[in-house]
Amino acid sequence: MDANDTGAVRGKSILVTGGGSGIGLGVASLLAGSGAHVTICGRTEEKLVNAAASVTPAHDGSITHHAADVTDEDAVIDAVAAAAAVTGRLDGVVACAGGNETIAPVTQIDVDAWRRTVELNITGTMLTLKHAARELVRGGGGSFVAISSIASSNTHRWFGAYGVSKSGVDHLVQLGADELGASNVRVNCIRPGLTRTDLVALITEGGPLLEDYKACTPLPRIGEPEDIAALARFLLGDESTWITGQIINVDGGQMLRRGPDFSSMLEQVYGVDGLRGVVTR
Repeated sequence: MDANDTGAVRGKSILVTGGGSGIGLGVASLLAGSGAHVTICGRTEEKLVNAAASVTPAHDGSITHHAADVTDEDAVIDAVAAAAAVTGRLDGVVACAGGNETIAPVTQIDVDAWRRTVELNITGTMLTLKHAARELVRGGGGSFVAISSIASSNTHRWFGAYGVSKSGVDHLVQLGADELGASNVRVNCIRPGLTRTDLVALITEGGPLLEDYKACTPLPRIGEPEDIAALARFLLGDESTWITGQIINVDGGQMLRRGPDFSSMLEQVYGVDGLRGVVTR
């Protein structure tokens, strides 16, 4: 990946939610290294400070941070304002904040965990789009990129709210693109496949589950944050100004086959019968 390919985003002010680690940090690092002025946000100040310190801006780019919980509307408003204040306008957003608390059969999902997951993934992305789009419209246009998941296009058994909520993100992106095109605001979505981050280290370190992922992926390797960042940079930049409403898988082709088989891991917790919906308590 060539961080010297700066023309498309150089000088742009971009907000990256969930930028303290994983894909979000990978996106922020590439953008700042390509000359963008990046503001990362997340819930933990210390994590953001360390993340920002790990980024090396180049080509007059910069990196700063702003602590914010994307499920808190006032916090989102403040984060958008902080990103816009860096250069006096906001040019782009990568909505990467997300997660899952509901790895379980549907008959055993914890309802509160379901609600928290939906709130983070759907409502958090909606609030980011709601307030970032206002700023982008005021500035005459810009680009919003949401991060979804292969779990929204391919069923991932026992993933509970995650794939469901990421499907909601996909539709939100299409809705936003249709509404905001008149104001020259583009809204697109990236669906990563299995990508090397701390959250999935248990899988990427090796074993039967990783081998199963590879078996259902035509390009059988683990994705890297830089793979996702490269597409995000393109969608944020001046080379993609006639692209909107698109949901693009960056997954090694896994969408052509199937989701992973987590039974080898989850049978130990729920048993064979539990995974097919049997509840005994």
